[in-house]
Amino acid sequence: MTVIGICGGSGSGKTTLLNRLADHYNEYSPSVFSMDNYYKSIELQQKDEKGVVNFDLPTALDQEKMKKDLSRLVRGENIEVFEYQFNAGNKKHVLITIEPSDLLIVEGLFVFEYEAVHKLLDFSIFVDVDPAIQLDRRIYRDLESRGYSRSEILYQWENHVTPCYEEYLAPHETKADFIYHNDSRSERDFTRLLAVLEEILPKQKVH
Repeated sequence: MTVIGICGGSGSGKTTLLNRLADHYNEYSPSVFSMDNYYKSIELQQKDEKGVVNFDLPTALDQEKMKKDLSRLVRGENIEVFEYQFNAGNKKHVLITIEPSDLLIVEGLFVFEYEAVHKLLDFSIFVDVDPAIQLDRRIYRDLESRGYSRSEILYQWENHVTPCYEEYLAPHETKADFIYHNDSRSERDFTRLLAVLEEILPKQKVH
């Protein structure tokens, strides 16, 4: 099994890159491990001085369960996890089964911050993009699908997203094996990334 980690800030394009890689390497039937599935319930989340929940802290996720599940998956065992659904409310969460594969892609904000996760990776990618683009994407997403007002989005961006990115993500960028620039250089970088991965993955291919 080859384990690839994808890290980047909110709105950087982590999921888009993950989907492109999964599609390109579909012969592996890659497994996808999303850190979003490990958010703690809202009553366990930390709040800022104004009483607003901060979902951008490393403490927002259940690290112990994540570590155990990822370790089991890397060992070749199936895992079950409730799929993250923002604003699920009283809706039933969906229990999904993730099966091991020759290619496992791990995606989330804290791929590097959580040492237990980082040490399981064979290759790591940091998605870099202009903060203005990230903010535009977050505004569009949160207005369209999460029910936030523009003022709420901007408050979170200024008081949660940006400070947490600078403290918990940006310092780890130099640890990445590959920096993927998700801007006008994205196609060039994707081609470069595939060339690098081909050196790592050939023996894993399913014929």
